[in-house]
Amino acid sequence: MATLSVLKFDTAEGARNLLSTLESLQKQQLIEVQDAAIVTWPAGKKKPKTEQLHSMAGAGALGGAFWGMLFGLLFFVPFLGLAIGAAMGALAGHFSDYGIDDKFIKATQDKVTEGTSALFLLTSGAVIDKVVAAVRGQKFEIIQTNLSQEQEAKLRAAFAEDEPSAPAPAAS
Repeated sequence: MATLSVLKFDTAEGARNLLSTLESLQKQQLIEVQDAAIVTWPAGKKKPKTEQLHSMAGAGALGGAFWGMLFGLLFFVPFLGLAIGAAMGALAGHFSDYGIDDKFIKATQDKVTEGTSALFLLTSGAVIDKVVAAVRGQKFEIIQTNLSQEQEAKLRAAFAEDEPSAPAPAAS
């Protein structure tokens, strides 16, 4: 099963840096990046730049239409008129079928702001301990995954191990 994840970085370069690490891990067969897209919002720019990546594991699994519609929904709705807004509302309903709901859209819009970047990933086959070790030190926030709550909690805990400010996981 493929995992769709969205990671937010506090710098405009952060998403590209992590993607470079993941490409190296893919060459070592420690993760398969089936598809990816980057949003960068350099300081001083009015809107973010979006880029679908084509050099991953063959043809993009989700396709340009998916990324284009998702990024349109996430980053350009405030600039569109009401008629287009209604159409985007219908589109948002369609995305909810894939686990992309209004809370995700709002969280992404609130977090990906000027001076930041985000990496949208469709991955599978990750050797989690090796991936965690390889990306240790790169600062990012997991905005969303389509993992179960338990799986997502484990993933968040694994990436937060180095951070002393991260709250300790609740005892089970």
